[in-house]
Amino acid sequence: MSKYWSPAISQLTPYVPGEQPKVDNLIKLNTNENPYPPSPKVTEAINNYPKDRLRLYCDPDATALKQSLADHFQLAYDNIFVGNGSDEVLALAFMAFFRQDKPLLLPETTYSFYDVYCNLYDIDYRQIPLTDQFEIDFAAYDQPNGGIIFANPNAPTGRLTSLDTIEALLQKNTESLVIVDEAYIDFGGESAVELSRRYDNVLIIQTFSKSRSLAGLRIGFALGHKDLIAGLERVKNSFNSYPLDSIAIVGAVAALEDVAYFEETTQKIIACREWTHNALEQLGFTVIPSKTNFVFARHNSLSGEELMQYLRSNNLLVRHFSKPGIENYLRITIGTQAEMHSLIETLKQHPNL
Repeated sequence: MSKYWSPAISQLTPYVPGEQPKVDNLIKLNTNENPYPPSPKVTEAINNYPKDRLRLYCDPDATALKQSLADHFQLAYDNIFVGNGSDEVLALAFMAFFRQDKPLLLPETTYSFYDVYCNLYDIDYRQIPLTDQFEIDFAAYDQPNGGIIFANPNAPTGRLTSLDTIEALLQKNTESLVIVDEAYIDFGGESAVELSRRYDNVLIIQTFSKSRSLAGLRIGFALGHKDLIAGLERVKNSFNSYPLDSIAIVGAVAALEDVAYFEETTQKIIACREWTHNALEQLGFTVIPSKTNFVFARHNSLSGEELMQYLRSNNLLVRHFSKPGIENYLRITIGTQAEMHSLIETLKQHPNL
């Protein structure tokens, strides 16, 4: 800590990302990365990019990517916003929309960056407990608020909320914005993008990191009414006019165009997720139904901390959260079928399992 820090920064608890190990031979199931490489078309597009153009600034509007996204989702160009990963898009959205005189409402157990943004921007917020089945209790959101945000499917639980439920929330909550964070929507959910065509109080945020295997390029985007997008653009251009580099733009466009590869790899992950769910249950785990590229599971007699350490000692990384209420759960990314076989076989060797 330095005497030069601003007071708010000295009191801030930052987000802790999943471990990125510097050692080889680990099966990495802790950060929800896609186990498959990006589309071959991405590699081709990046290799063919004229490298001499890297001396120039990239397109501040990422025009080609915005147009590709507009075509893909059948939206207008001015319904699209792009940023340096969905985390940046979220950060700009919190600044643009949630600094209100009423509290932001969000689930008590969800993506832990949300409360970090609230504390960073001095946003008043209220966390709403999940139900006993780890579902978002939307009846409890029927109260005065300065906005609502939730992940769908939720993280780290993996549970999906139906579009009918989201639409009912939008109809009740007309005086503030609802953000639906759809980082994992491509693994079995139905996007709320259709609702953004009919409601001006919803913003959809997605990422290329998960289903399109581009976590290393940092590409996120938002879909919504043109006035919401204009608000995001106003904040972005007061902060960083060039959030997406030229390589990221061409890579993202290529990934979006390769629909067949996207469908092939997401279906592999979905099938492997269901196999893993069943295999864990046979070992005495309780597994929350998931529509993501991970499962959230606890053993009925062993602690989450013990299992996490046991797996790590066997070169398997999973994510463990110490937060009360979920401290005995592990969030396990779905890897390749071979990696998930290794996980299950390693668990079978535990002396008390």
